[in-house]
Amino acid sequence: MKFKWMVMAGFLAIILGMAPGMDMTGSAAQQDRHLEQQTTEPLQLKVTLQRVYLDGELSEEVVKEISWSPENFWAKYDQWQLITRDGENLVFRKNVDDISPLLKANGYFGITNEGVLTIFNGRPGQSRIIQSFFQIDIKKLESKKQEELLQGIPIKTKDRYVEVLETFRHYSTEAASKN
Repeated sequence: MKFKWMVMAGFLAIILGMAPGMDMTGSAAQQDRHLEQQTTEPLQLKVTLQRVYLDGELSEEVVKEISWSPENFWAKYDQWQLITRDGENLVFRKNVDDISPLLKANGYFGITNEGVLTIFNGRPGQSRIIQSFFQIDIKKLESKKQEELLQGIPIKTKDRYVEVLETFRHYSTEAASKN
């Protein structure tokens, strides 16, 4: 059993890099003592979880992990992509097939003064722009659709996000120039 823990500790040391103060020239006895220490003390890690949403929003969450077993640690993050590793600091990333919580809470489709389809943090007008998409040919837009964009179209779901983009893509100046 002790051998299994020493192998797992060695594996984790290799993955996370050598421990501070330990170099490749250290004696086998020093390295063995280090491995035994890792079997009795948990490894403390700082893990940053990045989520990238369909609308381009990136959120980060920092968690402290205490790991006794490399298998359990890596199994916990098997759906994540390891981006960087710096000693005991790891950054994982995952693409989320949904819109961000920001859009769900306060996102509105609208149009800028220049006629660009845009997502605002709040209703269009005085609100901060989150993301811009494409120029709309205003002349081809029905007055009802123009008014919807001026008032702001709330985005509460991924389906609504996709639906609005697809609807107004037909009015883009790029689509008009292809016809």
